Amino acid sequence: MIYVKTLGPLGHMALLFGLVGTVLAETPPRPIPQNLPTVTLTSGMHNIVAQLAETPEQRSVGLMFRSRMATHEGMLFVFESATKQCFWMRNTLLPLSIAFLRDDGSVVNIADMKPQSDDAHCSNEPVRYALEMNVGWFAKRGVTAGSKINGPHFKR
Repeated sequence: MIYVKTLGPLGHMALLFGLVGTVLAETPPRPIPQNLPTVTLTSGMHNIVAQLAETPEQRSVGLMFRSRMATHEGMLFVFESATKQCFWMRNTLLPLSIAFLRDDGSVVNIADMKPQSDDAHCSNEPVRYALEMNVGWFAKRGVTAGSKINGPHFKR
């Protein structure tokens, strides 16, 4: 003989909320994109509002987990010294273009990067700066190798 106790309406609700709470507690938190201080950069007549990734931790997260980004927004990666820099797109949901920049803000090379990829995209020479924008931003504005990005970080 099996004995089943009737819970009644309040008991069923408590059981339901208990199960939902257990499921929610086991769901990992959704990563939140970084919200870093910004700097205004220019390329010709085009303004860029770039978040600054200046620490190793900020640079390692970059634009990961972001589902959208305004056309004029991007991220400027600032490194302590000029070395060959390589980027990948793991956990990055947006297709991006990256410009590798010399100390004076001139573009060394630009690469288009596919979302959620471990493909490496590297600077053609040692650089201290890299600027990520929505894919095609540089091409649509005629920014190519040798073009200048202006801003307070770059030597004149």
